[in-house]
Amino acid sequence: MKIKNIILSFLFLQPCIVDTRLHSNKSIHTGNPPVSMKFDFGSSAKPGYKKINSSTFYNDSTGFGFEPGSLVTSTSRTTNNAVADGFVTSKKPYMFSIKLPEGSYNVVLRLGDIEGISDMAVRAECRRMMIERVVTKQNEIKTVEFTVHIRDTLIRATGNKVKIKSRERDFLHWDNKLTLEFNGVEPKLNTIEINPANSNMVTIFLAGNSTVVDQDKEPYAAWGQMIPAFFEPQRICIANYAESGESLNSFIAEKRFEKVLSLMNRGDYAFIEFGHNDQKQRGEGIGAFTSYKKDLRFFIAEVRHKGGIPVLITSMHRRHFDTAGHIIQTLGDYPEAVRQTAKEENVALIDLNAMSKVLYEAWGPDESKKAFVIYPANSFPGQRTELNDNTHFNPYGAYEIARCIVNGIRQNNLGIAKYLKKDLKAFDPAKPDPVTDLYWPLSPLTASKKPDGN
Repeated sequence: MKIKNIILSFLFLQPCIVDTRLHSNKSIHTGNPPVSMKFDFGSSAKPGYKKINSSTFYNDSTGFGFEPGSLVTSTSRTTNNAVADGFVTSKKPYMFSIKLPEGSYNVVLRLGDIEGISDMAVRAECRRMMIERVVTKQNEIKTVEFTVHIRDTLIRATGNKVKIKSRERDFLHWDNKLTLEFNGVEPKLNTIEINPANSNMVTIFLAGNSTVVDQDKEPYAAWGQMIPAFFEPQRICIANYAESGESLNSFIAEKRFEKVLSLMNRGDYAFIEFGHNDQKQRGEGIGAFTSYKKDLRFFIAEVRHKGGIPVLITSMHRRHFDTAGHIIQTLGDYPEAVRQTAKEENVALIDLNAMSKVLYEAWGPDESKKAFVIYPANSFPGQRTELNDNTHFNPYGAYEIARCIVNGIRQNNLGIAKYLKKDLKAFDPAKPDPVTDLYWPLSPLTASKKPDGN
């Protein structure tokens, strides 16, 4: 990679009862089937594509368009190539949304400019990294693709709904549409094609807390929103159902787990990482080796009922060093409870707790601050107070933790390892990537408070 980090400070205008029907080996879908759509950006449109110009803003009646605050311009080029005859671009990040039924989709983008360069990152929904960076030279149009999962709150197998929190109602991943963010120095977009994903594709469902979730605002990030960019499209789809502040038992009680099970097919994976919030629970019978292990076994059993493959992940450390520069264990017995359960249930274990200790100590007390949400006041638009969060990551830290997860996938010889992108290099937590390696132009929105959980 070795790519200079680009910072764009642009801002837009400003327990569960599981129905036995869930144990079928095929997902039950009673909503609208996935659809295909094509869009051409600029002054003209290819046959079969919907023409989009700079004034095409989203509304429910058309079901597509730019989100408010997207200040784009349309540009025409003289060419016989219908793909390269026009594009949209902006000096600021812009978002384009398409109303789509719940499901997984393959998205094909054509990017570039026959008379200039293009340099951009592509994200989906709540800042989910799909394409880390794509650069085109003059007279070059590149085609890139990725597979993305979108969802709603309805559990169609039972008629139940996920009990989302009030703040989640504004999240882009619960809004019945696919939102794509185009970001970078010169993000030039020619066409978008969207088709239902391959029905034989493997889905990796993520269950976890704020260290896994798709964080919706800068400067927060989590590993679950970074890892989609590491897999080949049409082979693997990441379905991230994690949420900030969740413990394992609340994830079950709020029917988030029931939602996952309702969509799971035989051969899909469920990655499970909790612990930060579970350790704060109190009461008779509550503890790492009692209630927590019981819930882990329940989770494993239900995933296996669906023909899925559970993978347990120990929680990463908090950034808490002793005077000698070694990480202090602040998660109590919870990582060990996960290790025990994995061994007892013959489940693959990704020991993120162990890897994160190596990673943090390789950074050291000072350098590790660059991976967490630790910033002086006024580092971001509207941020008037200091940020000093030793639990939650910024994009760089989340990216490095995602690299640890990939390590665990390879070390466990999981079947999905063969679908990692071929140019994805091996990673040693004892030798972290330089912070300048990650290309992460800032997304438009900045958080006013930290996520739930600690």
